[in-house]
Amino acid sequence: MTTTTEIDLSNAADRCRQRGVILPTFAQMRDPARIPQPIRDRLKNTGLWDVDPVNLFRITWKNEPTPEGGLYNTGNWIEFPPSLTGTDARIVGLVGKWFPTGAHKVGAGYGCLVPRLVSGAFDPTTQKAVWPSTGNYCRGGAFDCALLGCDAVAILPEGMSRERFEWLKQIGAEVIATPGCESNVREIYDKCWEIRRTRPDCTIFNQFEEFGNACWHYSVTGAAFEDVFNQIRRDNDTLAGFVSATGSAGTIAAGDYLRTLNPSIAVAAVEALQCPTMLLNGYGDHRIEGIGDKHIPWIHNVRNTDVVIAVDDEQCISLMRLFNEDAGAQALRDAGVPDETVASLPLLGISSICNLVAAIKHAKLLGFGANDVVMIPLTDSMELYESRLTEQREQRGPYTPDRAAAHIDRYLAAISTDHMREQSAADRRALHNLKYFTWVEQQQRELEDLERLWDPDFWPEMFAQVDEWDRRIEAFNQRVGIKP
Repeated sequence: MTTTTEIDLSNAADRCRQRGVILPTFAQMRDPARIPQPIRDRLKNTGLWDVDPVNLFRITWKNEPTPEGGLYNTGNWIEFPPSLTGTDARIVGLVGKWFPTGAHKVGAGYGCLVPRLVSGAFDPTTQKAVWPSTGNYCRGGAFDCALLGCDAVAILPEGMSRERFEWLKQIGAEVIATPGCESNVREIYDKCWEIRRTRPDCTIFNQFEEFGNACWHYSVTGAAFEDVFNQIRRDNDTLAGFVSATGSAGTIAAGDYLRTLNPSIAVAAVEALQCPTMLLNGYGDHRIEGIGDKHIPWIHNVRNTDVVIAVDDEQCISLMRLFNEDAGAQALRDAGVPDETVASLPLLGISSICNLVAAIKHAKLLGFGANDVVMIPLTDSMELYESRLTEQREQRGPYTPDRAAAHIDRYLAAISTDHMREQSAADRRALHNLKYFTWVEQQQRELEDLERLWDPDFWPEMFAQVDEWDRRIEAFNQRVGIKP
């Protein structure tokens, strides 16, 4: 007797065969040297954002930094000099702009969708993929769906940037805007429950609870940071810190990977000061797009969080102008920041600026010096937030040299160790306990499953499933039967 799973798997294989889809393995996303030459030849004639299935092989941190026809390199990064950061620590950011869609979330979407696809748990011919998000994740999921030929439903707060909504409609996604702004995640969850009740043809890929999100970052993002560190390290350098805004808590799983390289690494989780959930059990609205708050994501391994940092959203918005306005660029050069660094600053979107500020605070708190390397994800670039710059110009007027100088003094030179906490064992347990109120009381998770997340053995076992996913991807590709 043919099972539903076998039917769904057969349908998925047929769809991929019709569209010429070959799925990359996690190993290939980590190391593009494994990608066959015929696929590389196709990429030479394919734009980075083109809706072409071959762009699945550009879900990697190692794309050449070009919008058309690029192949691969050894990574894209920025080292921020002391003239900008005010600390001797080596702060290094891994650039996410050169993913398809301009953000690394296309990888997180792949990590959630494809394991179900190749196991017969998602049928792209009969089901729609629902992507609840505060922005980039639903963009990444919608792009993955477009390449695979399945329908996408994007859920995101109505207060997100105009660029997000316009692009989602262009890619053909159904768009659902929920009330509120970046920190209104509960409203997104409520819409998911409504969809579960009323739309049986929909499968929800909730980044805040999908372990595929964390697994992709552990396996692919963590390894990318390792590769960059090995390229920039000098004698006596130490991989001392990793700093990431939590958002869905997918990216911070790269810190779990980096701890396997250096058990003493200090991993910092970052949030908006206006919504200090981790720092103060707090709540509120904020403007740092990409880091939804008011709860602890299910997939956040809080045992691996050594420091909690809250960053003022006004600081990020002001630095956004400093880094992207002509007067700001000149003021930075006058302050001794190299031209090369100034030219690279538009590669930082709003949450990337938040990560940079937090990394400076992290280095100052822990007294890191010239041989200590602190690594951060630069998840997207200002290309996705031009409307926010326009809003600031309309609301606050032209950006003048005096304002730029004031922003350097207040928001760079004066960065301090306020609004931070080094985590004790009790603090880590407190973060874990906060999951109860969202996930058990609201989202109907079992208490037994919650307690499993506190077991230190759970996380290595969970991350290790990537190897099995790769075996299934390879078997699925053989079933599809398309030669590279």
